[in-house]
Amino acid sequence: MKQAKLLTDAERKRVDAIIGAHRYSARNRAIFAISFFAGLRACEIAALKVQDVFDENGAVRDTIYLAAAQTKGDEANTVLVSNRLAKALAAYAAKYPTHTSKPKSPLFFSAKRGGFSAQTIVNLFARFYSLAGIKGASSHSGRRQFLTELADKGVNVRVIQALARHKDISTTQRYIDYNESKLRNAIELF
Repeated sequence: MKQAKLLTDAERKRVDAIIGAHRYSARNRAIFAISFFAGLRACEIAALKVQDVFDENGAVRDTIYLAAAQTKGDEANTVLVSNRLAKALAAYAAKYPTHTSKPKSPLFFSAKRGGFSAQTIVNLFARFYSLAGIKGASSHSGRRQFLTELADKGVNVRVIQALARHKDISTTQRYIDYNESKLRNAIELF
């Protein structure tokens, strides 16, 4: 199975520019942020409710609790919210306060004001990557990028496994990208 493409800095900037020109830029930035900064899958993004992410006062929660029905593996789990992700989610709430004040509503609304299905989230990622001229990227690119960047920063693979919510460490290891440059840098540590 072919891995989802990791984006270069230039590609991420192109995608961000395309998102910024879109009618629902705050929503789309938050969707991309939850993928790139928390590693959520398309099905998990689609399953989120406002109350999962925002507390009763409208503040971004520091931990998202996923019910078993919201996850790929049918097991309840937690997602830690970084400062970067919290900022994107707060910007989304500020842009759409009426929507984000309805606790039981889907977190992300579609153009028709309903929620997204997992497939429409996949399609949204594909559309923006296509508009940015990026081939090989998918809704899983953010998740893979999240895990690879953690590894690049020296985070222990067991910690990455926990953040990825994988049962088996070998699954986590398949997500982490390496190349000759990274291998050369590693041998120079001694």
